[in-house]
Amino acid sequence: MADSYRIESDSLGQLQVPGQALYGIQTQRAVLNFPISGLRPWRAFIWSLAVIKRAAAEVNWTLDLLDERRARAIVQAAQEVIEGRWDEQFVVDPFQAGAGTSHNMNANEVIANRATQILGGRLGEYLVQPNDHVNMAQSTNDVIPTAIRLGALWRLDELLQAVQGLGQALEQKAQEFDPIVKSGRTHLQDAVPVRLGQEFAAYAWAVQRDGERIQRAAEGLRRLGIGGTAAGSGLNAHPQYHPRMVQKLAELTGLALYPSDNLFESMQSMADAADFSAALRTLAITLTRIANDFRLLASGPSTGLDELRLPPVQPGSSIMPGKVNPVLAEMLNMAMFHVQGCDLTVSLAAQAGQLELNVMMPIIAHNLFEAMQVMIGAINAFTEKCVRGLQANRLKAEGWLEQNAIIVTALNPLIGYARGAGLVKEALAQGRTVRQVAIEKAAAGELRHAHEERLVSAQEVESALSDMRRLTEGGITGGPTGG
Repeated sequence: MADSYRIESDSLGQLQVPGQALYGIQTQRAVLNFPISGLRPWRAFIWSLAVIKRAAAEVNWTLDLLDERRARAIVQAAQEVIEGRWDEQFVVDPFQAGAGTSHNMNANEVIANRATQILGGRLGEYLVQPNDHVNMAQSTNDVIPTAIRLGALWRLDELLQAVQGLGQALEQKAQEFDPIVKSGRTHLQDAVPVRLGQEFAAYAWAVQRDGERIQRAAEGLRRLGIGGTAAGSGLNAHPQYHPRMVQKLAELTGLALYPSDNLFESMQSMADAADFSAALRTLAITLTRIANDFRLLASGPSTGLDELRLPPVQPGSSIMPGKVNPVLAEMLNMAMFHVQGCDLTVSLAAQAGQLELNVMMPIIAHNLFEAMQVMIGAINAFTEKCVRGLQANRLKAEGWLEQNAIIVTALNPLIGYARGAGLVKEALAQGRTVRQVAIEKAAAGELRHAHEERLVSAQEVESALSDMRRLTEGGITGGPTGG
């Protein structure tokens, strides 16, 4: 068909472009040059670039650098991109030309062609020019780092809400499980008693603190270097362009944004993005640890710990009937491994900057936005489909505690560490509880006090070991109460 493609020209020559595509020749060259992964840009990257293009058109118009007719057309076209109408026109692979020129030109061409249509022109006619008008006072080198910052901030509240929701769900379970006293474990070996609620309260606090870390790291993203143009000097941009752009972007996005205090640093350094990514990684580490604990505490049920019962959301085996696996915890593990891999890519790319520019920005953008996408989805699913439906197996938890010889630690103030170790050894060898062995020895007059010249009575042993909850609240058993 005659309209299946059109011919466009650039400084390298002519090329066929799909006839109905809003993008143009430079985007088409990138499509042909980089058939790498089949991946497309994340929505956050499309949105943030379109916001910048709209803001630039409005600012350049108010500075009398762009005529009103073209400015209005660019604003309308960019707003359509902001709203998601033309996402399918953003076709450049994340693994592309350094710095993100291809992605920037993809946006410039889509907006220029759509603005041309708005003005009554045909695709490829460019009544609005991609470089001269849509990209006015801009360079890929200041647009892309600004877009990374804006795209991450755009989803920040969504991420923090997911983190907060998980923290609250864990706290609710902490309150629900607080009456359950169980065996603590260190080194995966028996340890002194804890409450299941204490374990879950610690999870809730850890998640909350990681959310605070993310929020603090996000503050660095609010400093925008837009207006630095090619190298940080602001060449070809009006002296008022930088501050007005920051103000306009804040107005359009509703975000708290600030001018950069050094445009050269904002061009050279991707440290703010790396810092934010590192905060995501820290949360991923925490969530991996929590998921591991869930899997361990729910292990069995017949041959494992079986202290937690995770919601049975799907059959766990294609061959073993009745098997139910901790699939949400497994999903969270995999998702968080991926997030940590994204962070490694960001950190390697951030250190690869040279002189006035970091040319690895496209992959920084892709991995940062992907990490946020995966993290939001994984946390929400884990919260709603796993944490909220958790049940505790109190019978099993208290049963394990009764068999735990390490509760002898509560007798340390009475009989001392060495005699306690002897009781543990004897209890384990006989297959009896340490309570039974200790009471028996005390009744037989075979337990001496650690610091006083007297025997310890069976009643003292029973008193020290009778209230397991008291052992989870600190203080010295059989000693000062502080009352």
